[in-house]
Parts: sequence; C-alpha cells; structure tokens
Amino acid sequence: PEDTVTSSFASFIHAARPEHLSQTVRQRSKRMILDSIGVGLVGSTTRVFDIALRYCRELYSSVAVSSVYGKPGVKLSPTLAAFTNGVATHSMDFDDTWHPATHPSGAVLPALLAASQMLPPNTKPTGLDFLLAFNVGLEVQGRLMHFSTEAHNIPKRFHPPSVVGTLGSAAATAKLLSLSSAQCCHALGIAASLAGAPMANAATQAKPLHVGNATRLGLEAALLAARGMEANPLILDDIPGCSGFSAFYSVYQPKPLSTPGQHHEFLLEKQDIAFKRFPAHLGMHWVVDAALSVRNLFINYAGSFSPSLIRTIMLKIPVSKYINRPFPSSEHQARHSFQFNACAALLDGEVGLGSFSESSIHRQELRELLDKVVVEHPEDNVANFDKMYGEVALLLHSGDVLTGKCDTFYGHWRKPLSKESLLKKFRSNASHVLPEEKVEAIITLVDNLETLSDSSQL
Repeated sequence: PEDTVTSSFASFIHAARPEHLSQTVRQRSKRMILDSIGVGLVGSTTRVFDIALRYCRELYSSVAVSSVYGKPGVKLSPTLAAFTNGVATHSMDFDDTWHPATHPSGAVLPALLAASQMLPPNTKPTGLDFLLAFNVGLEVQGRLMHFSTEAHNIPKRFHPPSVVGTLGSAAATAKLLSLSSAQCCHALGIAASLAGAPMANAATQAKPLHVGNATRLGLEAALLAARGMEANPLILDDIPGCSGFSAFYSVYQPKPLSTPGQHHEFLLEKQDIAFKRFPAHLGMHWVVDAALSVRNLFINYAGSFSPSLIRTIMLKIPVSKYINRPFPSSEHQARHSFQFNACAALLDGEVGLGSFSESSIHRQELRELLDKVVVEHPEDNVANFDKMYGEVALLLHSGDVLTGKCDTFYGHWRKPLSKESLLKKFRSNASHVLPEEKVEAIITLVDNLETLSDSSQL
C-alpha cells in the first residue's frame, strides 16, 4: 500500500544515499563504531561470551566466513557471528546508549560486519556503504522509539534493543544488501515477529542475549526478505484491532519517515550518543559521579576516606525497580545496582572493570557501606535518561551532612566524551585481546572509513 507509515520507512531505507549523511553524523557514527568494537573486544573475555561461542560452535555447522571478536582464526556463519559478537558487545553493559533508551550500535554493527564478510568478493560494500547502512539502522531505531511516550522513560516491560534493535538490524542489513523497497518493507515485518525480550532478565547472563538476538535476527529477517519471504506491509502502522509493532508500546502514535534529502535530518545530527566510562547500566553513571564528588568533599573534611565516620548514605534516585538492588550477589546484578556503584565509588575512588569481579563484590568493607544505604525517590527525579539526576549524601556521626549531586555525567549526550577520552577507552578495551599494532590499525580504519574500498577489512 502507498502512503503508509511502514511504506515510508521502507522507502527511506531504500532511498538513503551517502550524500545524505552530514559531516556531524559521519563523525558521531564513527565514534560509535569504534567504541562498540572496543566494547565487543573486551566483552569477548567474559563468561557469558564463552557460553554463547561454545553454543554456536558445538550446535551449528555451516559456511563459516564471519569473524568473532577477540578470537583470531575463529569463523562462524554470518548469523551466528552476528549473534556471538552482539552478546560480547552487551556482556558488560559497556555499550553506548541513546535517548529514548536503547543500545543502538550493538544491535546493528555485528550484523553489518558479518554480512560484509558474507558477500562475494566482487560485491563487497565499501566503507561508505557500510557507514550509510549503519546510520540507516540507527535512524530506524530512533524513529521507532519516538512512536510512544513510554519509550522515553527507563523501560519496564521490554528491553528496547530487543525490540527496536531487531528492526534496526534488519533495516541496516537490508540497506547493505541493496534490497528493493518492497523487500525492505518485508524485512521490517519479519523482524517484528522476531523481536522482544522482557526486562525481568535484566541483571542476569540472559540480558546480553537480547542484543545478540537483535543483531542476528535482524540479519536473518533481511536475508529472508531477500529470498522472497513476505510479511504484513502495515507492520508499523496503527491498525485498530490488529497489533503490529504497537504490541510492544502503549499509546502508540506512528509517524511516517520522510525521504532522505533536503527535508530529512538524521536524529544523530540533533542528539549525540552517551558513551559509558565504566561497564554498568547507564543509570549508574549519575550516582557514581555524585559519589565521587561527595567523596572529595569528605576527604577535604576528614583528611581521608573513613567509613567509620559515616552514619548513613542517602541516595536520591528515580524509581526503577530493576536497578534498585540493595545487596547484589553477582557481577550482572552489581552492574544494575545504584547502591553497589555508589558504595564502590565511595570506597575506591573509581569504578572500572575490576569493580565487578567476584572478590570486589563480596568485600566486607563494601558490605558494611551497603548496610548504611537508605534510598529516597524525590518526585522531581524522574526515570528518564534525559531528565534524571543522582544525589549522594553522607550523614556523619558528628551531625554534619556532605552532599554530591550529578545531573549530567561525563559521557552523556549533553557532555560528550572528548576524542582523547574515547580513544583511551577503546585502546584500554581492545588491548585486552589484541596487540598494539592491531588496535591502532582499527582506529585508522574507522577514522578513514569513507575511503575504504572493502568494508570487510574492518
């Protein structure tokens, strides 16, 4: 059908061209690509990644042409490589975050990397083709999230990358494979039938599967559409009595996507991405910065950080059940605990990779700090990554009160990481599994992505 929301998205995917990407969009998206690769590389050192990789290698055998993060010489089929690399990207909750809330890069990049290696030598996409497909995948995710006010707040039902990420992966792959407008439409419809994962699996080893499945199943949706499979051509429209994409969101109000060109501005042009400085849920970054601020005040007050002087640690945070975890017992729970991250920052003066080790989580001195935590939910502190704040107050036995507050952490889209900080993060992550010369080679490849003749080199 003509003039529908779904057909407008399909037309956008099909019609997008490299010249539609502004310099700002290109630069921001290359930063995302570099960061996501680094996060995936360090994620390949985790237990959940090992489980996913062993599962793929033992249960499946097919054309193994696509590379796996951090495993030189290991190849899998394209869809399984996408799945495994997606799991790696989200294994530490270290990947980028947008607003409305989702993890956009991890759902798209692994599918494009796998598909680039899958295509025959004479049809390899260029780096510019790759960059365009990546941005198409981002744009589709961003536009879909604006269909419902529910999506603007910290999620309660579906984990966003498992929903919009699956369709974003399908759109990006459809673009890379040069599918027709009709095929792009069907790819979105097929992807919608493969999407969705509940928030109850947050803070478990199953959560990284959400991103792994999003990127894999989006790739599969595009491949199925390329082979002639059809789906509902109105999947994104609001059809009374028939739930399509509206099944995932309440108060669903879809809007058509304009044709790329003079009258279309990519969302990435208007809003940057949040890059995480340490591997934990995005909400943790507010309380950590607030805790570090009050820790400095405490040291100036007492000369050193002395937990015995503290009677109560007051956290003022938004209401969000799955990240309000008083006594986390695993690394994945700790990455989703306001209380743990605030206390780790107070105790150590930083939060990093080592903060979530078994030995660090179960320290007696950390447990003693957790016992002192009291949580408040001020009415003005809403569960929204664009509006929330974190506040940490230390109520001392002396009667004095010291307070630290953060409304925009370093790395938030309002306070982006500098180029130097992003490169430092990437080098630190990638160096866990790659030698220095390969780390630097990836930086150069991504920086010059537009000039790359064969994107599978990436």
